Amino acid sequence: MFKQVFAVFAATVVLSSSVVAQPDLVPAAPSIAASAYFLMDANSGEVLIEHNADERMQPASLTKLMTSYVLSYELERGQVSNDDMVTISKNAWAQNPIFNGSSLMWIEVGKQVSLGDLHKGVVISSGNDSSVAVAEHLAGSEEAFAGMMNQHAAMLGMTNSHFANSHGLPHLDHYISVRDLATLANAIIAYKNEYVLYSERDFIFNNIRQSNRNGLLWSDPSVDGLKTGHTVDAGYCLVTSAKREGMRLISVVMGTSSAKARERETQKLLSYGFRYFETHQLYAGGTELTRSKVWKGDSDEVNLGVQKDVFITIPRGKSDALNAQLNVDEVLIAPITADQEYGELVVSLAGAERLRVPLVALQAVEEGGILKRLWDSIVLFFVNLIS
Repeated sequence: MFKQVFAVFAATVVLSSSVVAQPDLVPAAPSIAASAYFLMDANSGEVLIEHNADERMQPASLTKLMTSYVLSYELERGQVSNDDMVTISKNAWAQNPIFNGSSLMWIEVGKQVSLGDLHKGVVISSGNDSSVAVAEHLAGSEEAFAGMMNQHAAMLGMTNSHFANSHGLPHLDHYISVRDLATLANAIIAYKNEYVLYSERDFIFNNIRQSNRNGLLWSDPSVDGLKTGHTVDAGYCLVTSAKREGMRLISVVMGTSSAKARERETQKLLSYGFRYFETHQLYAGGTELTRSKVWKGDSDEVNLGVQKDVFITIPRGKSDALNAQLNVDEVLIAPITADQEYGELVVSLAGAERLRVPLVALQAVEEGGILKRLWDSIVLFFVNLIS
């Protein structure tokens, strides 16, 4: 089908209609002392640095990110409440360091603990005991909860992940990739009510104060999450999110040599991303970008725009080299379905395509009456003859 082509300009950043190539001033990525690592912009999804991004690795306590995500999902749907009281089983209590080297929230058998406190125990204290208690409350058993975790991983597109437990102790069928961890972190951040837990530095339960193991919460004010992990086989791992001047980055490092090393290597990634890149919101979801003629409809026009917010991450200082155009289907015939694609938005940087987003109808247009349809059919016939 023929397309109509329009230049279009964003409100938040000027998109130039004449592009002059600029030299690439972004240096090579820093050397990172980790088995695998990943850096992406949370809003645009642009991957800035990656190494062994899809290699399946033991996640250690990073597993608890998925435990927390599943709980957040159930909380947001209203299936459970933070005020729910959970009776602690012997199985949950038995996640004792004497037996398996676990980190704990220090819950006790038979006692009742609020689900909200257990969530803090998972996120802040990194408690294996609280993780099992959450799993049992949501699914009845840890085995059933692992099934829920894997279902959510599939829905999020985490293709190199599989969970066998809620806490992350080693298991042959328990693994994740750094790319999948970044995907999971971004999904967690979307649950704003629950994500605030990740920035809390301390948690007191049973008169025991435990500090968040993410040391960057103390040293970098832009960091507001997410989670550490460590076992002998996994090494020292860290998933981090930081926000500066409206730009949010997510970094993942796995297999570093120490707690200090995971923080140091994370700071290298974040510094590189924030220093050399910038993210712009080009358009808000639901914003009208153009209007198009509709044939045979009860309305002569339809508003076209993007369904979701459109972000782009580019090298700093290159926004003047951005160019956007709309490719719209030439002939739109009613009925028009809301959210159906009728073209595309194409954004280029210095002549190179960077982004292609569907252009959708922002409202439905029903068929017009019989006379309107007949008249438009006649007009279209002659338009086609001329073209």
